[in-house]
Amino acid sequence: MAITAAQVKELRDKTGAGMMDAKKALTENDGDMDAAVDWLRTKGLAKAAKKSGRTAAEGLVAVKVDGGKGVAVEVNAETDFVAKNAEFQEMVGKIAEAALGAADIDALNAADLGGKTVADTITDKIATIGENMSLRRMASIEGDSVVSYVHNAMTDGMGKIGVLVALKGGDEAFGKQVAMHIAATNPAALNEAELDASVVDKERQVQIDIAKESGKPDNVIEKMIEGRMKKYMAEVTLLGQAFVINPDLTVEAAAKDAGAEITGYVRLEVGEGIEKKEEDFAAEVAKAVQG
Repeated sequence: MAITAAQVKELRDKTGAGMMDAKKALTENDGDMDAAVDWLRTKGLAKAAKKSGRTAAEGLVAVKVDGGKGVAVEVNAETDFVAKNAEFQEMVGKIAEAALGAADIDALNAADLGGKTVADTITDKIATIGENMSLRRMASIEGDSVVSYVHNAMTDGMGKIGVLVALKGGDEAFGKQVAMHIAATNPAALNEAELDASVVDKERQVQIDIAKESGKPDNVIEKMIEGRMKKYMAEVTLLGQAFVINPDLTVEAAAKDAGAEITGYVRLEVGEGIEKKEEDFAAEVAKAVQG
């Protein structure tokens, strides 16, 4: 019998199986949904759905550069053990390679990876490795040249923090220094113009409230706020920060000395922004023993 796209979607939603596996299960069982679910379970392909609710905050960031384009992807898993797994690392590397030709994360999820989409490849890996996984983020950057750096690298081109720096002029050695600086300081934006206006307004209001508590005249308060905002900008913008390689210079001044212009950057860190559930292992074991 003919299998419809709606049937395949329903089975995927129920089991977390890949699209081709879901279609095969329905075909093998003449469209019987319950029988198809059981078929997937016997093949070990329905495990992913049971794991989809578990927090995946570990994993890897991988970076790839091709000429004037660089991409970074974050693929998460539940434990650091999986991040060290060669099979997982190989998959992440292939996803990063595919990202060079993808416009955004939706396109990347749909990209072909050896006959299967990236999304289906991850679903299959959940079933074989036994942990929840997800392609969480993708970022790309272009420039005259792009330099990459991975902090805490577990293998070539992937680790806990991935950085890409786009440059005009300069050389790879300087670009690498800037990338290391970004990994260490995690600036909020390239410069003041690229800072989120709402973040700047919030900080300014905080400084106004603090200054008013001093009880000083308005003209003094105005200068206090101006000085504190200038300091804030120097702390949170890449070009305004003191260069970690030579703190006597700002990053912008160091770039000028190197004959370079930093036109953009990307920094991805594994698990940033994910709320991790604190596990009480002893309590979990005790509960299991008690039944």
